[in-house]
Amino acid sequence: MPTTSRPTGRRPRGTRGAAGLRRIAGALTAVASLCALLAVPAAASTAVPGPRAMWLWQRGDPAAVMSWATANAVKEIFVYVPPKITKIELNRLRQFRKRADAAGVRLSALGGEPGWTFDHAAALAWQRAAMGTGLFRTTHVDVEPYHLDEWSTDRPGTVAAFLGLLAALRDADPRPLEADVPFWYDTVPAGGSTLADEVLARVDAVTVMSYRDTATGPGSIIGVGEDMLLRGRRAGRPVRLAAETLALPDCPYCTFHEQGRQALNTALSAIDAAAVFYPAYAGMAVHDHASWSALRP
Repeated sequence: MPTTSRPTGRRPRGTRGAAGLRRIAGALTAVASLCALLAVPAAASTAVPGPRAMWLWQRGDPAAVMSWATANAVKEIFVYVPPKITKIELNRLRQFRKRADAAGVRLSALGGEPGWTFDHAAALAWQRAAMGTGLFRTTHVDVEPYHLDEWSTDRPGTVAAFLGLLAALRDADPRPLEADVPFWYDTVPAGGSTLADEVLARVDAVTVMSYRDTATGPGSIIGVGEDMLLRGRRAGRPVRLAAETLALPDCPYCTFHEQGRQALNTALSAIDAAAVFYPAYAGMAVHDHASWSALRP
């Protein structure tokens, strides 16, 4: 299980300097969105649940994980695949695929390290090994280049290397490529545009680490995820939002860890209802299986 690839979605230092016009535009968009949400009819609360996904970073038992997934309407699992796949690991992954097929659940190969930003060879070797098993329909990467020192010392070079990595992964395998992204990539300049737009141009879908403990309104999952939802629509890319269940002492409002499972379920339903206004919305992902399944009721 990797120690550096945990999705956080929180803004690192040095990423708050968006232009004034961008802030004004964002505020106007948020106001318009809030007005729309206030107009949601009562019937929207009974909206059909959106597709559910979850991260699986641990080497869980296939039977237990798939039982949890089906009980919680999970239709896609991002399954961590180590760089070196042993015979025992391959057999375990095959059991996952067999049970997933029987349950109608998609499996994506999950991997990623900040160092892949510059070490494209390592990333491509991982992709060849993971997708070469024939067990996965999608490459799902969580790279998070903003954890590197170079993010502060040479951000333009780091951004360019990260985008080059996504392009290389996309070109190396014909199956879909998806990426985990924080909600604030719109504040990072890239190629005359923003990092948000440039990522969307290189992948088939994104999962936004929109980690908040409320569903709608200012500073909520929908609130922080809205920018990428709107950009996804313009780019023609599906956009998942995501909820966190890990304990985060330094960011308690980023997780449902203290609130529990019922609060999370209520929020997921409210997000599905609010998301009828966003055509790019592709459902919710929950991070991650171990902490989600351990939540108090």
